[in-house]
Parts: sequence; structure tokens; C-alpha cells
Amino acid sequence: MLRQLPEGLLVDAGWLEDNGFSRSLRSQYVDGGWLEQPARGVYRRPRGPLAWEQVVISLQAMLDLPVSVGGRTALEFQGYAHYLRQTQQDIHLYSATKLPGWLHKLPLKARFLTHNRSRFLPDTGLAGSGVSLSMTPDDYPALPGALRVMQWGEWKWPLVISSAERAFLELLDELPTRETFHDVDMIMEGLVNLSPRRLQPLLEQATSVKVKRLFLYFADRHRHQWAAHLNRDRITLGKGKRALVKGGRLDRTYNITIPEDMDALQ
Repeated sequence: MLRQLPEGLLVDAGWLEDNGFSRSLRSQYVDGGWLEQPARGVYRRPRGPLAWEQVVISLQAMLDLPVSVGGRTALEFQGYAHYLRQTQQDIHLYSATKLPGWLHKLPLKARFLTHNRSRFLPDTGLAGSGVSLSMTPDDYPALPGALRVMQWGEWKWPLVISSAERAFLELLDELPTRETFHDVDMIMEGLVNLSPRRLQPLLEQATSVKVKRLFLYFADRHRHQWAAHLNRDRITLGKGKRALVKGGRLDRTYNITIPEDMDALQ
């Protein structure tokens, strides 16, 4: 147990069974304080309060599930949106498969919101995270679909997240239901170093007309240097208008409705 399960990380009963820890042995370990159960059917070796990062790293590196951190959470993790206030910390997870139900029963202040990773961007084909806890940054693999690996915690464990380019598109998909034009505008203002090389294939492959039009609208609005290097002729924007804001005004360049006060934000 000491060798196979790092302190603080989570595994389920199936993982323990596969690694030689029977039900009776698990019960003994729980009774003896070697293991704790933060939720039914999930275990960890005790080490302080549970953090959401430990949960995601456990899903990726211990349980080998195809899940990544994305959207606002990935932008915050990379320092782009941490200054925006939230009444509830939502952790946005993207996966091509259903994640375990115990994920939503853990004793965390944060709340996990799960998304279908292939809803408007092609599935990356990532069967698992492709990383292990023993890896150093030099060993991190180049992941498809504009995903990346970053370090977290004192042991510098790998965490698979969306790059800023992919994460911003995921953020736009949440507009206007879970995100506001004001917050998205503030985040775009700080995205001065996005990579056109990563953006171009994402914009070409994305199936959401709303996301692509919004992205180009905000790119035009902030006039970042990288925007001039996008080949817009290869980005299909569909036809017709998209009513995104009730009572908003129509942006005639991209045929989307935006809030009346958007100009006042500049």
C-alpha cells in the first residue's frame, strides 16, 4: 500500500481489488486508520484536507480515465482568470466517457461540472492521461487536441489540462449561460500570447458556429498581434444570425447579438 498509493490520492474499490487488496483487508485498513473513505467506494491514504487537484490527478494517473481540466478552470490554473470573483468554485472537467458518480459526493467546497469533450471539438483520442506520477517535465508527452501537462503540489504531480487556446474556446461555449460577456472580455484582454499554430486547427475543427464567431469577435475587439496570423478563410462561420443576448444589439460582422453596453467595457 505504501508503495502503490501515494498519500492523499484517491482510488476506488476496483483499483484496490486489482492490486491485491481484498474487501476484508480494505476494511481492516479503514478501521486501523491506514485508509479513509471520503465517499462510498473510494479510498485514500490520509493526508490533510482533500483538494480538487488531488481528485483530478487521481482520475488521470491512478484510474487512467480520459479526463482533462478545461474552460475557466484551466485558464485560472494558468493565471489568466484567477482575479475574477466567483460565488461558487466550479471545476470544469472534460471527458469522452462518463466519470464516476462518487466524484460529486466528495467533501469539497468546489463543485465539479462535467462536459462532453467531443461536443464541439473532435475527441483527442486520449485513452488515458498518458502520464504517470514518476514523470518529470522532460518526460511529459505531447498531447493531441491542444492539451498540456502542468505540475501541481509539493511532489510536482502531473495534471492534464487544456492549453489557454483550447480553454478559451471551452469558456466561450459556456457563454451566456454560465459565463458573462464582461468576464470573457476581461480574460481575452489578458490573452496576449496565444499561439496561432494551436488556434488554427482548433478553429477549423470546431463545429460550434457560436464559439467561432464569438472568438473572432473578441479577437477583433482586443487587436492582439497573434490574431493577424490566423487564416480566417479556412474557418467556417455558417449562415444566419445567432441570438445570444435577449434585447442585445446585432454585431453585423459576425451576425451575433451582444450586450448593448459592450462598447462601454473598452
